[in-house]
Amino acid sequence: MAKELQLAISANELELHYQPKADLQTGLLVGVEALLRWNHATCGAIPPSAFIRVAEQSDLIIQLGEWVIRQACTDIRSWVNAKLDAPCVAINVSPKQLQDAGFSMRLSEILKSMQVTADQISLEITENILMHRNTDIDQLFKDFKEQGYKLSLDDFGTGYSALSYLKHFPFDYVKIDQSFVHELPHNSDDVSISKAIISMAHSMGMKVIAEGVETEAQCKFLSDNMCDEIQGYFFSVPLSIKQMTEFLQESLVLDKHLLRMGKPDRTLLLVDDEPNILNALKRLLRRDGYQILTAGGGHEGLSILEKNSVDVIISDQRMPSMTGVEFLRNAKKLYPDTIRIVLSGYTELQYITDAINEGAIYKFLTKPWDDEQIRANIREAFHYKEMEDENRSLNLQIQTKNQELVTANRQLAELVKQKQKQITLGQLSLSIVREVLQYVPLPIIAVDDEDMVVFINSSAEQVIPQSRIELGCQIEHLIPDVGTGIKEHSEGMWFPVHVYQKPFNAQWKNMGEPNKPSGKIVMLIDDRMHH
Repeated sequence: MAKELQLAISANELELHYQPKADLQTGLLVGVEALLRWNHATCGAIPPSAFIRVAEQSDLIIQLGEWVIRQACTDIRSWVNAKLDAPCVAINVSPKQLQDAGFSMRLSEILKSMQVTADQISLEITENILMHRNTDIDQLFKDFKEQGYKLSLDDFGTGYSALSYLKHFPFDYVKIDQSFVHELPHNSDDVSISKAIISMAHSMGMKVIAEGVETEAQCKFLSDNMCDEIQGYFFSVPLSIKQMTEFLQESLVLDKHLLRMGKPDRTLLLVDDEPNILNALKRLLRRDGYQILTAGGGHEGLSILEKNSVDVIISDQRMPSMTGVEFLRNAKKLYPDTIRIVLSGYTELQYITDAINEGAIYKFLTKPWDDEQIRANIREAFHYKEMEDENRSLNLQIQTKNQELVTANRQLAELVKQKQKQITLGQLSLSIVREVLQYVPLPIIAVDDEDMVVFINSSAEQVIPQSRIELGCQIEHLIPDVGTGIKEHSEGMWFPVHVYQKPFNAQWKNMGEPNKPSGKIVMLIDDRMHH
């Protein structure tokens, strides 16, 4: 097979297929992985699993790898020359290639000769390389990053994925192996593993790509759990160069309901009694991607608003039976979250000014309009609407967190009361108290009479680096601001602290009887949620 493979390189029996990757925040194509295919003259298609292993057992993998790089660069140039938005191409690199002293230089020379830049290439590296870490590999990875290549750790979780190795390599992406994706979201073990990989990668500044995504349920689970990208048959099968070119021309995207923090369609309502005006505005504004609804008058406009969620309204002023200002006043009363604009050739200034002052109208635009100016004004209106929606969403989140805070304070007060009673009566062991405190959804730290840390609950362990957690140390050593705050602030008073560069508010309470305190409990609350 090795001899046949050697001949295949020169006999034009090899080709690259490309499997697209989709961004789970935008739904757009963000890259492709180059996959090698061998069409044998007599045996037909030979799967990569059969010949890649043979190539890796000899130096043939180096020659094969360079063929892949050259062909990928050729295809990138063909897309660029066709005026297409060429995606970043991920190329698999074997450990043997990385251990070849001349690999980095030859890679740079190939890209330069093909007029391809490093940021158009992502290098996918298997976990096996983590076991071969040395100064040469460290320098090679550093050089890759300085040159602008993206680095991806392939098949994470199947090999030697120890964090002690991973933290030393500057990977941009971690790929969850398809073996952990296949049974999502039903297999509880795979659910736990995938969540852990996503959390770990994000905490180390890496993005996460899930391989082998084949169903909508898998895609939705990964999106809801903050995975960044997916790759698999659900988005697209591997494509030949011709099929990939057609894919780029079609600009396919994921459905919006599958996206993380996806925004709904931006809907624009045009109201004018002149059909030619409506048609002209639709032609002009359709290019900006709005969902456009039209009405021939104010009553029809109100009927449309009753049945559809609308973000921005543009209305003519002089219309029969109901003027534009009257229509927009009704719209403000019934649908106050809409952004309302008058577009008119009549300047009834006092009437319109009054409407603007009372908040019925966001902006007044005149006919005839300047195309670019009206597009800019509408973009601004949608931006304003999105900011208002975001503020409302944030306000709801704050209200929810405040409600949780009230509940948590009540739980803490009850726990403190119970603890004081338990100390007095001597009926409950310390282990039970610790178990209760573990379930408080806020960081809790307990210190003894000498401010020595004797207990840290699970919520506190999430905000304090594991390397700094040490029972028996002074609170000043664990969180300096808290140690100072206990001395400077009275019991029950909130004071600001920084916990490893993150802002919190803290308060402390004595344990035991008022005249015989037996330590303190310190509670931390995220500063953004403290109101």
